[in-house]
Amino acid sequence: MVSLIERGGVILVLIILLSIVAAAIIIERLLYFRRMRSDESTVINRLKTTVAKGHFEEALAICESSPSPITNLSRVGIENRYQSEEVIKSMITDAANLEIPQLERSLSFLGTIAHITPLLGLLGTVTGNIRAFGVLGEFGAIGGNPAVLAAGIAEALITTAAGIIVSIPAIVFYNHLVSRVNHMIIRLENRVNELVFMLKREA
Repeated sequence: MVSLIERGGVILVLIILLSIVAAAIIIERLLYFRRMRSDESTVINRLKTTVAKGHFEEALAICESSPSPITNLSRVGIENRYQSEEVIKSMITDAANLEIPQLERSLSFLGTIAHITPLLGLLGTVTGNIRAFGVLGEFGAIGGNPAVLAAGIAEALITTAAGIIVSIPAIVFYNHLVSRVNHMIIRLENRVNELVFMLKREA
């Protein structure tokens, strides 16, 4: 491993560091969405029960004590329960748009890593080949052995392989996480719309 890093040089080290950052972002976002999904059902059931009893202040207290996208949207609906249903839904949609940056946190950086790692790998290959041909031009064909040149090129290709290896899973998880964010926003709005229906019935 150490010799591989030495052959890849600074660019390979940078690709490895970016792969660690990408893995950290992926794990953090997956855990966040999993926790959010598990908490969502519990909170929405508590809110529905409280709203059904007409205890709106208690419902607001639940939202305040458990801050999350679902409670933030629910709070908007509860606070504006005397408005028309169309107005409430419009305000909830606006609130949902404010939650998107939190849901998409670090995803743009993950997308950047996915796109630049192959370019870094290519850069490492170019600089490696420049060094290999430079040595060859300085010392000649070294006995006419083409294996010297082949070895230099093979070492240079390490960074390209590393860049692609990091990029492929990063792209896959980036697209997966963006899709989860989009589905989550829709699901949150649907959940809150159910609550709005209860609010209008109880108000």
